[in-house]
Amino acid sequence: MRQHLLNDLTTEHYRRSVVEGVERVAAQLAATDRPFTGATVDSLASRVERIDLDRPLHDTTAVLDELEDVYLRDAVYFHHPRYLAHLNCPVVIPAVLGEAVLSAVNSSLDTWDQSAGGTLIERRLIDWTAQRIGLGPAADGVFTSGGTQSNLQALLLAREEAGTGSLARLRILASEASHFSVRKSAKLLGLGADAVIPVPVGHDKRMQTLALAHELERCRRDDLVPMAVVATAGTTDFGSIDPLPGIAELCTRFGTWLHVDAAYGCGLLLSPRRRGLLDGIERADSVTVDYHKSFFQPVSSSAVLVRDGATLRHATYHAEYLNPRRMARERIPNQVDKSLQTTRRFDALKLWTTLRMMGADGIGALFDEVCDLAGEGWKLLAADPRFDVVVEPQLSTLVFRCVPSSAADPAGIDRANLHARNALFASGDAVVASTEVDGRHYLKFTLLNPETTTDDIAAVLELIARHAGQYPGESLDRAS
Repeated sequence: MRQHLLNDLTTEHYRRSVVEGVERVAAQLAATDRPFTGATVDSLASRVERIDLDRPLHDTTAVLDELEDVYLRDAVYFHHPRYLAHLNCPVVIPAVLGEAVLSAVNSSLDTWDQSAGGTLIERRLIDWTAQRIGLGPAADGVFTSGGTQSNLQALLLAREEAGTGSLARLRILASEASHFSVRKSAKLLGLGADAVIPVPVGHDKRMQTLALAHELERCRRDDLVPMAVVATAGTTDFGSIDPLPGIAELCTRFGTWLHVDAAYGCGLLLSPRRRGLLDGIERADSVTVDYHKSFFQPVSSSAVLVRDGATLRHATYHAEYLNPRRMARERIPNQVDKSLQTTRRFDALKLWTTLRMMGADGIGALFDEVCDLAGEGWKLLAADPRFDVVVEPQLSTLVFRCVPSSAADPAGIDRANLHARNALFASGDAVVASTEVDGRHYLKFTLLNPETTTDDIAAVLELIARHAGQYPGESLDRAS
């Protein structure tokens, strides 16, 4: 079995195996004519379950044949222009190259003696991102597994900086449209169920600063400690960007940590035309960025940035076998000193190869394209009496629903839209997401593919209208 270990004796086996895998994936991508095959859970599960994992195949081609049967053929392909569902982007080839390199070398980014140059590349990218945000010379940060971990770490730092001995008094203020990870983080940080105060949003789905001021005043009056305000720069459902300058002013006035969750909207940092939408983000104490959303990077690639690098000490623990205190005194750069993770992939390499191949403006131009596309999609929806669209997009998300003439009441409209989404997914012709707005069922396009066109959007809208119009009333339970 030693022939399967990657080392100086097996480089030819490595080369042949990887090339064969790449060719198989390339052939699948070339042959894919829709984002999903419509395969059911039961059909896929039966194929996976019948594989005997204790009987290896011992042949690369046989392994890939089997993989094609249980995964590649029926995968959901985000590169297809009619995948319009979640915050999954098509990935750029330089990042895939970086992924191949980092997986083979397998550096672990916890300590210098496991990563060397990788540590320096990650630190350089953190500095570069912090400069793009405008956090100042004391800024620092670390790569994470995703926005949920980044938000958790930022709120951990905010909790520690709040400096109160009573967790029961701590409060986090976030808009009604903020990401669920804010509430999850509160639970993980030992705060009460009522620790997260939802701040109302306006018709544009942005946090209302007057409502935020009211809640901050109420905290002060009730002897509660607002440990953090979470402003969202790109909500998951609507792509809305909270009014960052006004929120920053209130945080300064009340002495409250400002965290900006820019997991989605971070692509604006590179936008040649829309960077102004993030004005005010430079005043944040911490920022979440997800490169694997709007920088077109493979999962996972995220980071948490802080204005004052010294606050990262709240995540620092020393182990004699790994990062003893003397290393800090000797200025040996161990990234584990900043991270919630210990063993950690060299995900920064993907962004590095992308920037070195495409440049920041090239990535930003792609994000501008999908934002432009969302604007065109909004015009289509607003002009079509069959559809009700919620809000004009700031980024690349459209939330809407079909209003078929056959639907007699709001509940019927809800069922028709859910039926349309299920029927569309089962057909494999397109993939769209769904959400609730004021208790009603809506559909959602999340546009992150520059190859998607207005013709694609129009075609999918026609499919939705057709499926919704054909909703057969009581058959919803059978369809879902």
